[in-house]
Amino acid sequence: MVAIIDYGAGNLQSVKKALDFLGYESKITSEKDEIAAASHVILPGVGAFADAMQSIRDRDLEETIKRAADGTKPFLGICLGLQLLFEKSEESPGAKGLGIFGGKIVKIPDTSLKVPHIGWNSVSIKQKNGVFSGINEESYFYFVHSFYLKDADAEIVAATTQYGVEIECAVQNGMVCATQFHPEKSGETGLKLLKSFMTMGG
Repeated sequence: MVAIIDYGAGNLQSVKKALDFLGYESKITSEKDEIAAASHVILPGVGAFADAMQSIRDRDLEETIKRAADGTKPFLGICLGLQLLFEKSEESPGAKGLGIFGGKIVKIPDTSLKVPHIGWNSVSIKQKNGVFSGINEESYFYFVHSFYLKDADAEIVAATTQYGVEIECAVQNGMVCATQFHPEKSGETGLKLLKSFMTMGG
């Protein structure tokens, strides 16, 4: 069973519908025991970094999420769910993230491109295994964000995209993965990524 973590800030139903379509059992939950018992865990997210972290702490879910992302089972962060895995964000100075990975969450710089970045972008795949197994180079995924990951450890960067600057749009360390884009809104390619996630861990 997949636990889709409900902390009050995520595209929960769209993720569940994608898993339903693929034929996988899932549950939207904020119950610690259900998250701990799940075979796979997904941390979605939309909204502001500080508000999301406060909501996680208000529900006493911080340590539960950290344990779920300790590498012993498949874990997937989506959009803000990727950013929360890092220590801090320029969006919310002083707010402390989960600190599972090292790197910076910074604002997309002001250029001729619109911010927030909303739409389809091709990605350059750095890790062709795990969630990106069988996904073609320069496949397109759907993005909605104003902040992005920069300067993560090179070994965990799984994919990048370009939007005025290079954006580290996916990370993967063993069974712990996260994407800045929304696989559940990315058509057949996104469903293929979710299916690869579900086959992790046997």
